[in-house]
Amino acid sequence: MSGSERRQEIVRILKGSDVAVSGQKLSEQLSVSRQVIVQDVALLRAAGHPISSTNRGYVFGGAAQVIRLFKVKHGTSQIEEEMNAVVDCGGCLVDVAVNHRTYGLINAPLDVKNRRDVKRFLSDLEQGVSQPLSALTDGYHFHHISAESDEVLDEIKAELDNRGLSAPFTDYEMKFL
Repeated sequence: MSGSERRQEIVRILKGSDVAVSGQKLSEQLSVSRQVIVQDVALLRAAGHPISSTNRGYVFGGAAQVIRLFKVKHGTSQIEEEMNAVVDCGGCLVDVAVNHRTYGLINAPLDVKNRRDVKRFLSDLEQGVSQPLSALTDGYHFHHISAESDEVLDEIKAELDNRGLSAPFTDYEMKFL
């Protein structure tokens, strides 16, 4: 089964369920790891599917989300400030991406939607030996951020601007991304 087919199956399963479906159950049904499911759900959300996470698993539906691409620049010491600014305004950091001059576009799912997720992400980062993707590009990176409305995304943009974390898109990026 291809990734695209698997994601279509995830949507079918979630739409057909009256209860939340755990990532573990989806991974068992589709014979992939739970991490693959997390990545697939992030991609589905980025594509506009209204999939929500609950403490019991994933559900399809709820309020429709809008998604916007943001470009930011900051050092590793400001990761928590950036993430908290987004989630405190009601946004969800869907993913992170960098545009590396040699390797091209590199991205990873995040699904950070509250301060608990921020703390978990920072803990994982501190316990690992890896650097954040933004370390590859002098702090420049991109996030797809979802929220319940364009107004919330505008508020997030203003908050990132006020904190000096936003970066302007280049003409090249506007064509590439």
